[in-house]
Amino acid sequence: MIKSIQNVDVAGKRVLTRVDFNVPQDEHGAITDDTRIVESLPTIVSIVDRGGIAVVMSHLGRPKGERMMKYSLRPVAEHLAKLLMVRGVAVSFADDCVGEHALAAVANAPFGSVVLVENLRFYPQEEANDSVFCQQLAELGNIYCNDAFGTAHRAHASTEGVVRFFPERCAGFLIAKELEYLGSALAQPKRPLVAIMGGSKISGKIDVITALMSICDKILIGGGMMFTFLKAMGHSVGSSLVEADKIELAKDILDRAATQGVHLMIPTDTVVAASFTDTSDNQVVAVDAIPDGMMGLDIGPATQAAFTDAIKTAGTVVWNGPMGVFEFSNFQQGTRVIADAMAEATSNGTITIVGGGDSAAAVTQFGHAKNVTHVSTGGGASLEFLEGKQLPGVVALEV
Repeated sequence: MIKSIQNVDVAGKRVLTRVDFNVPQDEHGAITDDTRIVESLPTIVSIVDRGGIAVVMSHLGRPKGERMMKYSLRPVAEHLAKLLMVRGVAVSFADDCVGEHALAAVANAPFGSVVLVENLRFYPQEEANDSVFCQQLAELGNIYCNDAFGTAHRAHASTEGVVRFFPERCAGFLIAKELEYLGSALAQPKRPLVAIMGGSKISGKIDVITALMSICDKILIGGGMMFTFLKAMGHSVGSSLVEADKIELAKDILDRAATQGVHLMIPTDTVVAASFTDTSDNQVVAVDAIPDGMMGLDIGPATQAAFTDAIKTAGTVVWNGPMGVFEFSNFQQGTRVIADAMAEATSNGTITIVGGGDSAAAVTQFGHAKNVTHVSTGGGASLEFLEGKQLPGVVALEV
């Protein structure tokens, strides 16, 4: 059982709260997308409104165990302070995450306020899950709360090791929501259950596809990985991306899908170009007629129509990975159509879950982040959860 923050008495307590504030910034340190910060607010507000101190910790970027000011969380603290200003909540910043500066910042903070400590990854001990570092972090709080699903698949000090020092541990609202939607999608899906798998390579999605074959009614394959499947089916794919060492595995997946009665939908047409650029001339061709020297960069209109129909007739849809190079305007139509179909299906009662990473970026880019049932905040974590793996940061919360 995992306790929720809402069921924990936080009055007069310091709640050490792991969040995911790994947000993009411009060259001046200004936050360019504060989605992850905003998503953490319900948990933070719940703590301070009930008389606790939210001692918030996160990583930012990859400083590789060194103190690098371009990865400082100070600008994030300033942004968080602006967001909480309307509620009259004070936010202070500790320029270290352990030791005297961090301890002093927490000791001086009034109840009903927030303390954001400096980047955890300024210390190599964070990713090494060092026990001494865990104990130092634990000195900052009386209660531990994890609200960072995006890092829950990592057994780091702040997500797994530190928890053993807290008899009272709980999940924040965000991580609870992730577990609710992803868990129900796997355990008790509203059928038909459709999975959409995209992205550039099959290698990163093998275990997910394999796991989903045992519970899905249909699996839609798009993105760069489709060409490895097409090659496995005996098609010539021109200069499209192919993982030669995964062709036999793709054949095995195709055979197993047929044996298990899973409808594995492979694109029937694709948008091809001579080079990997947005300005390259492009054309739509059947997947068995890709010209030599041409590469597929998106799914074609016939495939878009077939995938749209599968989505609109589904009970539950889980989407992970774009259908093409959606960063290029000429090759974003396939991904846009999927996002549109997800939004329309949601309005008609389908449960739609977007599995973080590039899919989340795409659904946001096309204006549908609020038009689907759930957008996961964790790319890697959501993939491992869908694979059926236990997430160390989640297991650590169990009591």
